[in-house]
Amino acid sequence: MNLNNLKKLSGDASFRKFYRSGKSIVVFCRREKKNNLLIYDAINKILIKNKIKAPKLLNQKYKKNLIEIEDLGDVSVYYKLKYKKINKLKYYKKIILLLSKLQKIKTKKIKTFNNTNYIVPKYSKDKLFEESKLFLDWYIPKVIKKKKQKFIKNKLKIIIKILLKKIKNKNHVFVHRDFHVSNLMEYKKKIAIIDNQDALYGNHAYDPASLIDDVRLRTSNPLKEKIFKYFLKRNKYINKMEFKNDFDLLSVLRNIKIIGIFTRLSTRDKKHYYLKLIPHAWKLIEYRINNNLLFNDLKLFLDKNFSIKIRQKKWKK
Repeated sequence: MNLNNLKKLSGDASFRKFYRSGKSIVVFCRREKKNNLLIYDAINKILIKNKIKAPKLLNQKYKKNLIEIEDLGDVSVYYKLKYKKINKLKYYKKIILLLSKLQKIKTKKIKTFNNTNYIVPKYSKDKLFEESKLFLDWYIPKVIKKKKQKFIKNKLKIIIKILLKKIKNKNHVFVHRDFHVSNLMEYKKKIAIIDNQDALYGNHAYDPASLIDDVRLRTSNPLKEKIFKYFLKRNKYINKMEFKNDFDLLSVLRNIKIIGIFTRLSTRDKKHYYLKLIPHAWKLIEYRINNNLLFNDLKLFLDKNFSIKIRQKKWKK
């Protein structure tokens, strides 16, 4: 298959490249291809098995670094919410119903197209800590003077470890791990989920935090609160106080991670588009830490070391 003869599509934050071939999508990936092709399809299979729409595998040429999957079209939920005049709350309620279904998945093992077993891992606190280090390793060197970097990194590690100990709930639900409207597609009047390769079993507050505190699509704080309340209404078994505790913690930690990821994408991968989203990621962090006493130490530390000028920096390539 000659990829040069196919229409190249806009990519995502992974190493994958996408091409449209008739009624299918060809996914090419040379770097980290196990995660981006093999595990990507394995998680898709789990979703499909549980009656959630995801890209179906049509063909695989793994040795040639590509797979062929079902084409779910071009209309993302991000596009619908940003550019169409629709009732946003009503649409988010539809998404919450899908998320509730996603969190009920119990499948933990699936056969891959290479005839191996893939076991969905757990989202440990060690994993959350490692993710937060992306901020330390990629963002801090870009905005903090060299002589202060070691102190700031060490202090922030301590604060993050303390916050992680305050997470209440166990890792017992299926977590997409990047559940936001850019990874949801409008397909035949249903919502399909893409970019599924990073799924884990984790905290039931993680995906709601990804959806509500979405760095890519700006929503008002009143709308955020309405979506939050609707999720709890649809999931009455959840302890509201514990859920709110974990939601705020995971939202802040996730957006700290995202700032690190976006900086890495620019520095390492020359994907500079994501830099313009960093100021809004800071706004999302501020909204949570300014309204929850859990974050007193973090707020004082960030306010002291990351000025408004740093947070709202207009990035250059």
